Amino acid sequence: MAKKGKRKAAPGDVATNRQATFRYELLDKLECGMQLEGTEVKALRTVGAQLKDGYVTINNGELWLHNVHIPPYPPAARENHDPDRNRKLLASKRDIEKLTGRVSERGLTLIPTRIYFKGPWAKMEIALGRGKDLYDKRQAIRERESKREMQRAVREATR
Repeated sequence: MAKKGKRKAAPGDVATNRQATFRYELLDKLECGMQLEGTEVKALRTVGAQLKDGYVTINNGELWLHNVHIPPYPPAARENHDPDRNRKLLASKRDIEKLTGRVSERGLTLIPTRIYFKGPWAKMEIALGRGKDLYDKRQAIRERESKREMQRAVREATR
């Protein structure tokens, strides 16, 4: 029987958006820096973050992250950050211009896929995604279940 509970992120990842690959067809990926407050960095290192409903917009040539929850850092009682504030993402002007052109196409959006630390800096991977239709999601579920059944059959045959 499968273990119950939350699946762990990849080594080195603070948070991953596993729903992104189910909801969207991911086209291009880009690594961005994050403009954070001190307590947010400490909270990311200790508690993590929630990316499930997050999205990225482009305003005045800047990338902004919305709906990403970084919980408060418990030891910093009064000087804590707002957990649901909008955060600025740091990327080169050329990358932002490319994304602006691509996002203007119908049906494309920017999705945060993971947060991780690269040295002392918090980085975010964002992806350009196109929403999947319902039948695409059903097909993904079917493929996943058939792969799982093949693995079970191989495991039973080797016993």
